[in-house]
Amino acid sequence: MASAPSTTASTLAPPPLRSPSLSSSSRRFPRLSLPRPALLCRRAPAPAPAGRLALARARVRCRAAVKLIEEGEFEAEVLQSELPVLVDFVADWCGPCRLVAPVVDWASEEYEGRLKIVKIDHDANPQIIQRYKVYGLPALILFKDGQEVPGSRREGAINKTKFKDYIEPLLETSNVA
Repeated sequence: MASAPSTTASTLAPPPLRSPSLSSSSRRFPRLSLPRPALLCRRAPAPAPAGRLALARARVRCRAAVKLIEEGEFEAEVLQSELPVLVDFVADWCGPCRLVAPVVDWASEEYEGRLKIVKIDHDANPQIIQRYKVYGLPALILFKDGQEVPGSRREGAINKTKFKDYIEPLLETSNVA
């Protein structure tokens, strides 16, 4: 009587595919192509636990033409300014804020004499944030004659072309030469 071939686990399933460039987690979970999230920060990350060293975060930097102001300076710098003032609300922990920073720096040079641009740190100025209801970062708001220009509020990352499309109509309607 002929014996039937034995079936073991090694003959039932083919060996797993192995590639030296793939980690074990990527073999089990293939990489999916997901849409990019909107470039908008809505809340701060949780603070580091006590007793641990917090990692240094990249600071949102400003060139000399863009001034970082505090609550005490807001009245004089923004509300009493003769020029229209574009306020850029930023935070150090906000990645999109760092993406927008070069565009804002460029705009401060491009629109010099027509527009004043200042930055306000979201975390250091909670009263201004609450007064103007800034819920998303980065946020841009244009002020003219001590008032927020209607329709000037914009949240999220922006490039130079879209910045021009955003600011030009606002400067024309606010009667700036």
